Amino acid sequence: MKKNELLEGPILSSLLKLAVPIMIANLLQAAYQLVDAFWVGRLGGDAVAAVSISTPVIFLTIALGTGLAIAGSILIAQYFGAGNQKMVNHVAAQTLSMVIIVSVFLSIIGYILSPYFLYLLKVEPTVYVDALGFMRVAFVGLVFSFGFMIFQSIMRGVGRVTLPVYIVLGTVILNFALDPLFIYGWNFIPALGVKGAALATLSTQLLAIIIGFAILFRGKHGIHLRISDFKPDYKHIKRAFEIGFPSSIEQSMRALGMMAITFLIVRFGTLTVASYGAGSNLIQLILIPALGLSMAIATLVGQNIGAGNIDRAAQISKLGAYLGFGLLTGLGVIAFIFAPYLIAFFVPNDQAVIDGGTELLRITCLSWGFLGLQLCLTGVFRAVGNTKLPMILTLVSQWVIQFPLAYILSHNTSLGKIGIWWAFPIASVVTALITVAVYAKGDWKKERLTGKTNKLIDKVESEIVKEGFDISK
Repeated sequence: MKKNELLEGPILSSLLKLAVPIMIANLLQAAYQLVDAFWVGRLGGDAVAAVSISTPVIFLTIALGTGLAIAGSILIAQYFGAGNQKMVNHVAAQTLSMVIIVSVFLSIIGYILSPYFLYLLKVEPTVYVDALGFMRVAFVGLVFSFGFMIFQSIMRGVGRVTLPVYIVLGTVILNFALDPLFIYGWNFIPALGVKGAALATLSTQLLAIIIGFAILFRGKHGIHLRISDFKPDYKHIKRAFEIGFPSSIEQSMRALGMMAITFLIVRFGTLTVASYGAGSNLIQLILIPALGLSMAIATLVGQNIGAGNIDRAAQISKLGAYLGFGLLTGLGVIAFIFAPYLIAFFVPNDQAVIDGGTELLRITCLSWGFLGLQLCLTGVFRAVGNTKLPMILTLVSQWVIQFPLAYILSHNTSLGKIGIWWAFPIASVVTALITVAVYAKGDWKKERLTGKTNKLIDKVESEIVKEGFDISK
């Protein structure tokens, strides 16, 4: 995709050219979990519960490093829009090295603390062994997950969003083939059960990151990394942490919110946990179009802000918000109608889990449009480098509205577990309305990370050159 297509072409066309490949890539990326859920579901409700309990802990760990990826993507998009290829390469290399170091550290800590996480979650004995095996293998593969996540964010920043689709497609097909081999065993391959699903994902993501690194170093897709680019640049690291830390907190609060909700759900037994796992698989799948649209909006707005096209950036954000609301509302209606069949796809042999998952899905799905609206507008805030505002909105949604409401409705009313489900749509609607009000105020248009409007960033760039960081290569 040529740069002028993003800065000057028709907005809807530019948005769709970015959003559709990102959606497909994210859908395929989520297929790792969906394929795992498909095969693990054949093992029964206890196996599904083991994965469901492990997922929030893994997500929390990933969230701690996600902020750096977001910071790198924001900076790359704005520098690319401003035509500064030297800083695009520099930022990409620094972001990649930072996230890999962080992921190795988190992987080691997570592996060691896995039993303590499960103890805190008070998992039932029938679930503990499978959950521990799945969690530990997932932590070992964390560095590969992080590495490919950064590769995708770098490609998004420069508008090259199609290439990751082919890589993920190939690895998902391979994962579908490896899952039954590792889960159920075959010939000399032992049956590993739930742990086998995590091992299959680890293997395919290792292959994906090897391919991604090769592409970045070949330099034919808007980025050309060299070993010298990885020399630590502490001024950039500081700046990336300032931008990325609020996003890490935001993602962490989402993950902690999921864990807190899991605490409430566990109280109602394994059946409820399995129902939540089956229903949440569908919810995560349906969110992919909104997340893809949000990422496309962030890239387009970021590049246009970098180029000084403020009015075009505003038009992109409005159109994206309308699309996000309409698309997820439509998907919500479809999910409401076909809920039992969708849940049965993942857990075909357990009618009690199908009924419980259907109940969760139907309570939450008609509010998905508001969640899509919120995600698209927070993509605008991130694009201009304002990562604190999405963090605050998440804190309000998760900890001021959703968790307290879930606790009150499930403990102090006759709703029981149904009260937990109702907390999701209420939090989505309220948070979306707050986000729209903040966006309408228009302060985001005044913010920018690169170019003449930010003297601090210009100073940092000049100091990078003075101190010997060769960004001209």
